[in-house]
Amino acid sequence: MDCVVDSNVKVSRKSKDEKKVLKKQIKASHTLLKHEGISTTSQPTKSLVVANGGLGNGVSREELSAVLKEMGEVESLVMPPHKPYAFVTYRSEESTRKAHTHLNGQKLQSGENSTMLYLSYINSVTQEEDSSVPLPDGLVLVEDFVSPEEESLLLAAIDWSSTNDDVTAQKALKHRRVKHFGFEFRYDNNNVDKDKPLPAGLPEECLPLLQRCLSDRYIDFTPDQLTVNQYESGQGIPPHVDTHSAFEDTIMSLSLGAKTVMEFRHPDGRAVPVLLPGRSLLVMKGESRYLWTHGITPRKFDMVPACDLQPTSHTDVGTQSPLTLSKRGTRTSFTFRKIRHEPCGCAFPSACDSRGAPSAPSPPSPPALPSCHSDAARLEEEYVHRVYEAIASHFSSTRHSPWPRVCHFLSSLPPGSVLADVGCGNGKYLGVNPAATAVGCDRSGALVQICAERGFHAFVSDALSVPLRTASCDACISIAVIHHFSTEERRLQAVQELVRLLKPGGRALIYVWAFEQEHNKQKSKYLKDYNKEHHGKLSPTINSPGESQEPHGESTHPASTRLEESSGPARSVQAAAGKLSVHTNRTAFNTQDLLVPWHLKGGKKQGEGEPRDGERKETSKKASDHTCSSSNDATLRADSKAGPSPSSSSALESESESSTAPVFHRFYHVFQQGELEQLCGLVAGAKVQSSYHDQGNWCVVLEKD
Repeated sequence: MDCVVDSNVKVSRKSKDEKKVLKKQIKASHTLLKHEGISTTSQPTKSLVVANGGLGNGVSREELSAVLKEMGEVESLVMPPHKPYAFVTYRSEESTRKAHTHLNGQKLQSGENSTMLYLSYINSVTQEEDSSVPLPDGLVLVEDFVSPEEESLLLAAIDWSSTNDDVTAQKALKHRRVKHFGFEFRYDNNNVDKDKPLPAGLPEECLPLLQRCLSDRYIDFTPDQLTVNQYESGQGIPPHVDTHSAFEDTIMSLSLGAKTVMEFRHPDGRAVPVLLPGRSLLVMKGESRYLWTHGITPRKFDMVPACDLQPTSHTDVGTQSPLTLSKRGTRTSFTFRKIRHEPCGCAFPSACDSRGAPSAPSPPSPPALPSCHSDAARLEEEYVHRVYEAIASHFSSTRHSPWPRVCHFLSSLPPGSVLADVGCGNGKYLGVNPAATAVGCDRSGALVQICAERGFHAFVSDALSVPLRTASCDACISIAVIHHFSTEERRLQAVQELVRLLKPGGRALIYVWAFEQEHNKQKSKYLKDYNKEHHGKLSPTINSPGESQEPHGESTHPASTRLEESSGPARSVQAAAGKLSVHTNRTAFNTQDLLVPWHLKGGKKQGEGEPRDGERKETSKKASDHTCSSSNDATLRADSKAGPSPSSSSALESESESSTAPVFHRFYHVFQQGELEQLCGLVAGAKVQSSYHDQGNWCVVLEKD
């Protein structure tokens, strides 16, 4: 006898594998309703929602469309930007039934990865119309500006075989290759030496191109400086504004080879992604040149308009242009500029280094230790909150794999448990136990947005005052959060807040970075990999559940503070003067209260390690799956290769500018052995159930009475 279950299908004597697929499909349906408000129905319709089949987890329109068309004639395919699901509407209900039967639980091969599809019936497809965003003022994109033959000649004119070319100032940067003609751009001061032209002028092959630019009135001068950048797949450049005092107004960039997406951002937060096809010319004048930052997110796939679509097939309802994923290839950019010999007189003084906005500001002195509550709040705002807003995209891109012992704690929660992740970051722990109802909060709005894009429920909140009911949670986790509070009183308040949220008998897991990076005669990987990096061997694993990232050079961000790393005597002098010291990466801690550098993606000093703040380096999805298998059960999560957009506030490195990447400094209080247990012991109504040391972190499980 058939029995109807809470899903879109009827079940009768199903095999073990069929039951497993059904369970996953039901879970996907519940997740869609919970996180996206998408209601499924048990009755067959002409429309389906395809969980795990979206742009957000690396599935292209072409790949998904090919599979869906095998089931019948597709009327429309809607793939919302950055979402890990899609909507398909068939011409007939029969085709929908066939797709629901045959595609549920089927693997879709997407490039090098595969994903499991789960389909559910829905009554209708609604998609808000995307309003077209105009290009920034002064920005012009000219497609097919050069012919394929001209493209080949230009690429052949650049000889990359030289390893030390003083004539054209060739450089091999961490994230790209670069060659300068006419004048060399100096990465140490973000400017050019105008009195030292290079022996070689611009290549002769460029002259017909520049003459055409003059004739077409894109420029009214002949450029005398050329920067050629070559990007491999997955490489990019942080958002930046080319130095005002170095170059005249108009800047032109010719894209050769593979297409890519360049993002322009206004200081007010507006963002405009611009697709740069191969052989296209981008002309930046006025506001687009002087005020808007432009950059390319490091990723292997771009979200681009779909090409060659039939008018009645595969159309996104209500959107300006259907989207798909495009795999990046090798792109070479020719950026033409003219050296400026007089101070800049632009209409944007706030961004102009000729009028008080220096491109390379002098490092301020380190801040002092807080002496009161208001001092502590200001310190954390400047050296924690603002920094995470600025580095959110890079921060998230380094965090994929839950730590095994955190994973074990989460997996031990009974079905139906309510979990709060206080300081959830990009939400990597929110999907570990699908049987629990998980909610996250973080002080960074940018990180909470990433959680939302990955299908998790999270909100912006300070860890000292979480807007959840008292005794509403069965469990809480605080992973690499409490060490960011700058006084003992605030750290105690953070623990008290966790206990307040717990039901009687509920448990909280807390991780903080340890002062002792060597424990029981074993060095943490944070210290071990120091020697490996100094021998040119960067280890694939490192250190803590809340913090990890790749190091990449130095520059500044207006909302952050750039400081010189100190060592030896300078460090002790700062401490003696009541100033916070700046930690030297991958070395033992000399003090408990300090600033830790975060190097944005883009490059790093030779041989210098980067702190992982106690967290293992997360290298790949495969490593993630191996580390914590229960995380594989989390559906509707975006694949990391699609990647979030960079933070809008990182006005950093340019195609002509700094080869070193920006450095931000975060405040930490590293805990000595026994300090975390002692802190938890001050909280009334709770007791420490267990404590342990885990790869450079002190950890406790706290239970509420």
